[in-house]
Amino acid sequence: MDVRKTYKLYLNGAFVRSESQRTYEAQGMNVPRSTRKDVRDAVRAARAAFAGWSGRTAMNRGQVLYRAAEMLDARSAEVGRLEGVERGEVAQSVEALLWYAGLTDKLAQLGGTVNPVAGPYFTFSMPEPTGVVGIVAPERPALLGLVAPLAAVLSGGSTAVALASPALPLPALVLGEVLATSDLPAGAANLLTGRHREMLPTLAAHRDVNAVEVSGCDEEERRKVEEAAADSVTRVVATEPDQWLSPHTALAFMEVKTVWHPVGR
Repeated sequence: MDVRKTYKLYLNGAFVRSESQRTYEAQGMNVPRSTRKDVRDAVRAARAAFAGWSGRTAMNRGQVLYRAAEMLDARSAEVGRLEGVERGEVAQSVEALLWYAGLTDKLAQLGGTVNPVAGPYFTFSMPEPTGVVGIVAPERPALLGLVAPLAAVLSGGSTAVALASPALPLPALVLGEVLATSDLPAGAANLLTGRHREMLPTLAAHRDVNAVEVSGCDEEERRKVEEAAADSVTRVVATEPDQWLSPHTALAFMEVKTVWHPVGR
C-alpha cells in the first residue's frame, strides 16, 4: 500500500504544520499554507540562531554547506523527478552549495581592507553578517532560485527565512529535508510555503529582519516590499541568475565594520 506523503514547513530545525492548519493544492499535493504567525515564528527562530551561526568559524560554516551539498547530491535522482525541477538544476544547486562552501573563508579578504590613515594606528574594514535575511524564491527555477541565495546568505554567517515558490513548492519542501540532515543548526534556515501576498507584508515590515532578497517578487510585490522595508530600514537586494554564484551576492548580505588598532612598538 502506498502511503501518501505529508509535507510540512521546515521551521526552527523541525517539521511543523502551519499554525492555522490550512493547506492549498499545488503540484497535486496538499501544501502547508503559512500564516503571518508562521512568518513571525520563523523570524524569531532565525534571530535566536544568528549568534551561534555567525559565531562559528568560516571553515565550519563551509563544512556545513558542503554537507548540505552531499545530502542534496545523494537525493539527486528523487529531487530531479519533482515537477518544476528542470534538467540539470539539481547538479547546479549542488554546485552552488559547494561554491559558497568554498567562499566562506575568503569573504574577509574579498570584502575587507586596511585603510590608510595619518596617525599612529591602523584601521581595518571587515565584513560581518547582517543578521536575519528574508528570501523570496522565484517560480522558476524553483530549486536553484532558492538554493543559490540561501547558500549566499548562510556563507556569510547570516540566517534566513525563505518563502518558497507558491506554484512549485515541492522542491523547497524537499530541500528542508536535505537541510535537516546537513548539520545546519536549528533556525539558521527556515522554509515556508504559502501565498506570498499573505506572508510578504509581515516579512518585509518585521523589525527583526535586516534584509530581503526579492528576486522572486513581481513588480508590484517588489514595490510593496520596498515601501515596508523603508519604514524599518531593511535592505532590499535583487539578484539576477548571472549573479547567483558571485562573492558580491554574499557580500550584499553583510555589513562593513571599521575598527582601529594602535601601532605596536
